[in-house]
Amino acid sequence: MEECIETDVLIIGCGIAGATAALRLAQDRQREVVLVTRAANPEESNTRYAQGGIVGRGVDDSVDLLVRDILAAGAGLSLPAAARIIAEEGPVLVQRLLVEEGDIPFDRDEQGNLSYTLEGGHSVPRVLHVGDSTGRAIEQALIARLKRLPNVTVHTGATAVDLITSSHHVKAPLAIYEPITCHGAYVLYQEERVVRRILAKATVLATGGLGRIYRHTTNPPGARGDGLAMAYRAGARVVNAEYIQFHPTTLAVPGADNFLISEAVRGEGARLYTPDGRHFMDEYAPRWGDLAPRDVVSRAIHHEMITHGYPHVLLDLASHMAPDRIRERFPTIYTTCLEAGVDITAEPIPVVPAAHYFCGGVLVNEWGRTTIEGLYAVGEVSCTGLHGANRLASTSLLEGLVWGDRAGRDIAVREDLRLIDEDQVPPWEDVGNNAVADPVLVHRDRRTIQNIMWLYVGLARNARRLSRALRDLNHLWGVIDDFYRVTRLNDDLIGLRNMAQAAWVVTCAAWHNRQSRGAHYREDARPNDFASLDDTELPVTRA
Repeated sequence: MEECIETDVLIIGCGIAGATAALRLAQDRQREVVLVTRAANPEESNTRYAQGGIVGRGVDDSVDLLVRDILAAGAGLSLPAAARIIAEEGPVLVQRLLVEEGDIPFDRDEQGNLSYTLEGGHSVPRVLHVGDSTGRAIEQALIARLKRLPNVTVHTGATAVDLITSSHHVKAPLAIYEPITCHGAYVLYQEERVVRRILAKATVLATGGLGRIYRHTTNPPGARGDGLAMAYRAGARVVNAEYIQFHPTTLAVPGADNFLISEAVRGEGARLYTPDGRHFMDEYAPRWGDLAPRDVVSRAIHHEMITHGYPHVLLDLASHMAPDRIRERFPTIYTTCLEAGVDITAEPIPVVPAAHYFCGGVLVNEWGRTTIEGLYAVGEVSCTGLHGANRLASTSLLEGLVWGDRAGRDIAVREDLRLIDEDQVPPWEDVGNNAVADPVLVHRDRRTIQNIMWLYVGLARNARRLSRALRDLNHLWGVIDDFYRVTRLNDDLIGLRNMAQAAWVVTCAAWHNRQSRGAHYREDARPNDFASLDDTELPVTRA
């Protein structure tokens, strides 16, 4: 029989949200934490790739002003209570946990004061940054602190397969009548090729986003929707899944990845032009111009490209900042673009929109509790209500920090959490021991999902495209599910299954929401008309 691991708290994911929860729990020496990540390096996470920065408290800033900006960006769907929590607690945590205790080298001015920059949708400069690699600096500092804690164990190369719940896995037959409870997860240890049970009193999903379900994305390879898919299969409530924020500016050079060109570049004065030299953002957003919320800028670029047949638009920083200052402020962007053949100190950057941030997710309350007992979700996998229909720039790291801390605080004081007996949870049964996943088939199915989502569930949606997406995804799901059940598990196969599940959840939500709002743009929207579309083709329920 395989080894069964028992712990007080299981955290799935090592980004800012998961790491902060672990740090908070580690302050209570009676709490043992197991933190698992599918990556070989625990620093590999969505957090690591966050360039722009994290919201602090600007010089002329206030709680009320930040709340107002969050609600404005959220297009009427942001939860005011969540905005108030993050505006009150967030900047305080940034100062204490990151500036003082974490000793993270945020940029400072000549007098040694913290340097705040202005980003799209913000009323005042309030975003702290470490050049253009803020997330990397934060992640390195957090992981370094975790490694020094004796009651936190980090397992790398460990892919969560499914959550262990009372309704799906517990042997006691009468458990089906009780509220769904999470007791940990089945985890694949990649090198050993064995699936182990990790039983925990509390389980925290901190798995990041799902940008990799799209053909063009700023997200790293691990952003496959793993946490969303596992929670959905377990029966957790998922909300606002249709709201996918597209970042308006990613590098558009043939053969290069969609490398993110930070919002901070426009915050420092860069402007958007068509390839023939026309500045266009004032036509779409007179109030904000180039610093409009991301959904507005993304759709403006998309409209220009579709209307005029442009392969991209141009982002000009060279005309607004000295070369030495560009290299100092944006060293990573400068180096990456130069490697792709673009010198941003002397020429504009060709850019296109790409899938960037998931505004919906697993519904949680103000302490990170999901609708499944014993299961928490923090960071991008969760939906606190903060982002509504469109995220305000640089609030993602802050949300992970605040709700990671809150979840840790809540778990630490709970006395109702219990560890289930090992005998009540069956070991993982791998029925596909003999068949090895064909990497060509996995790659093709992954590309098919990404192309379906990009073409039919992208920046502009309508009933015809969404209907096609649902038909294609329902067919593909059957193929992938059959493949999954007869093939030896590996990380790629688990990821493919989760991508298919997450893509279906997003598309289903987009189908049902017939009105445009924020990052969900319906070309066929009719205000207050919910009976105008054909209901003959409905999504197939996925359990």
